[in-house]
Amino acid sequence: MTQRDIATHARVSSAAFAPSRRHCRRLRDYYRSAGWPCLDTMEVELLNAGLIERVCVATDQQEVIRVTDSGLRAIGESLVSNRRAFDAHENLVSDMVRDLSRSGRLVFRGLSLRGRVGEAWRNCKPDVYSIRSTSVAAYANPAIHEIKVRRADLLTDLKAPEKRAAYMALSSEFYYVMPEGLAHVEEIPEDCGVLFRKSGTFVLARNSPRRAVELSISEWMALARRGAESVEPEASQGLLVERTQQVKAGD
Repeated sequence: MTQRDIATHARVSSAAFAPSRRHCRRLRDYYRSAGWPCLDTMEVELLNAGLIERVCVATDQQEVIRVTDSGLRAIGESLVSNRRAFDAHENLVSDMVRDLSRSGRLVFRGLSLRGRVGEAWRNCKPDVYSIRSTSVAAYANPAIHEIKVRRADLLTDLKAPEKRAAYMALSSEFYYVMPEGLAHVEEIPEDCGVLFRKSGTFVLARNSPRRAVELSISEWMALARRGAESVEPEASQGLLVERTQQVKAGD
């Protein structure tokens, strides 16, 4: 087989092969490392697809893995896809924060908490955490809204009951929030609420069951350190505030 035949075979193989996120992660590992072979089935799949190739180092005749041009294109496409997903996720998080804030709740994101599951503690980073604006701890009604914009991420989450249990240990209500069409309500466990984003609004598909949860001092401290999100009022509210200020100035 000539070099041209090999290159043609590689192009055809890579076109027919759709690398998963795990494949793309391995490609990035090869690209930024010395390229030592892993000798596993994933490496065989990438070799067969023409996304990597074995190269013999002249100095000691040691074989290493090199990412091919097709592999570099796959890395680039995965980075673009990941960036789009991240932007979509952050946009939906911001919309959820805005919606909860305007309903009168204190909203937090980027929190690092620890939830107790049985005898073990699990680190948690909920997408959106909120409490009622109240001076009575028992009425805080903490809620977690977990944002999903990729079906694969949602399915991975649903296979991790320990993660959900930790979130539920920290909240009276737990919701999955996703674009309409990402999943059916029946696919989500019954102990979770479901919100769909549809035509710019949030549609409640299922209420979350309420649990009696009170925040510990460590959780209150985490909220105090982080600080609630500041959200601009809606345009109509802004006009009302402006007119109120004008009336007060006239007095």
